[in-house]
Amino acid sequence: MAEPATTLPSIPSRPDDAHKGDMGRVFLIAGSRGMAGAAVLAAGAALRGGAGYAVVGCPGSIAPEMTAAVPEALLCLCGDSSRSELRPSDASVLLSESRSSQSLVIGPGLGDESSVGDLLLNIIPPEGGSAPMVLDADALNHLARGERLITLTSNAILTPHPGEAARLLTWDSADAVQQNREEALERLVEKFRSVVILKGHRTLVGAPSLGTWVNTTGNPGMATAGSGDVLSGLLGAFLARGLSTWDAARLAAYLHGLAGDIASGRVGKESLCASDILETLPQAIQKHQ
Repeated sequence: MAEPATTLPSIPSRPDDAHKGDMGRVFLIAGSRGMAGAAVLAAGAALRGGAGYAVVGCPGSIAPEMTAAVPEALLCLCGDSSRSELRPSDASVLLSESRSSQSLVIGPGLGDESSVGDLLLNIIPPEGGSAPMVLDADALNHLARGERLITLTSNAILTPHPGEAARLLTWDSADAVQQNREEALERLVEKFRSVVILKGHRTLVGAPSLGTWVNTTGNPGMATAGSGDVLSGLLGAFLARGLSTWDAARLAAYLHGLAGDIASGRVGKESLCASDILETLPQAIQKHQ
C-alpha cells in the first residue's frame, strides 16, 4: 500500500532568505531532433519540483524549441544547429557541467543511435559518481543492449516501464513483466543495486534492503507519451533538494500520480496528456505541503 501523504517524506523547506543556488541544480542530459518534447517536459518538471536551476545538455538543433517552451531552463549546447543528437565527443562538456550539479537526469528523448550509447559509457561512472542520478527512457534502452552493465550503487534511480524492464532483464515481453511485477522489480533491484521505479498500474518502488513500496495514486489516463519524462524531472528536483534516492522515488511517484489524478478530473482520462500532468504538479505539491 502507498503510504498516506502525511507519512511520506516532506519536500525540503525553502528558507525565507533562500536564493536559487540553495535550491539545487538539476542537469538533464536529454533531447534530440524530433524528441525535444521529452527534454521540455523533464526540465519543466524539475523546475516545478522546486529546483533552483534546470540545465539541459542537448544538441544545438533543439535550442529554439527548448528556449521557447522552457525559458527558465539553462542550456548546455553541444554542436551547432545542424546537430541532431549528442555524441561521444560531447562527454567532456557534459561531465564538466555535471560536476557543478546536485543531481543528474539522463535519458529522456536522447535517441537510440549507437553513438548515444557510446556517450553514456563515458558519462555514467562505473561506481555511480558523486551526484545522484535518474536513468530513464533511452538511457535504459542503451543499458539493456549490453554495452556494459554498470554498477550504479545506491545513488541511482532507474525508472523503467514494463517494456524497458523486460529488455533490462532479457525477459520475453512487457506482458511477462506485467504478470510478474514484484518479481521483476526484485530482479532489477538485485541486478543494478539501485532504487528502481517500475512504472504502471500501482507503480512499484524497490531498493536494496528496503523492500517494495506500492503507490496507489495515478490512473489509466497517464498511459501517454511524455508522462515518464515528467516523473524523471520531478525526481531530479527532489534529489537536488537533498532527498535520498529512496525518499525521492516514493515522493515523486506519489505526487506524479496525484497530479495525474487532478489532471484527469479536469480533462478526463481519454484526453489526458503529459503536459496536463506537468501543469497540475503545483497543485499536487500544495496538497502535500
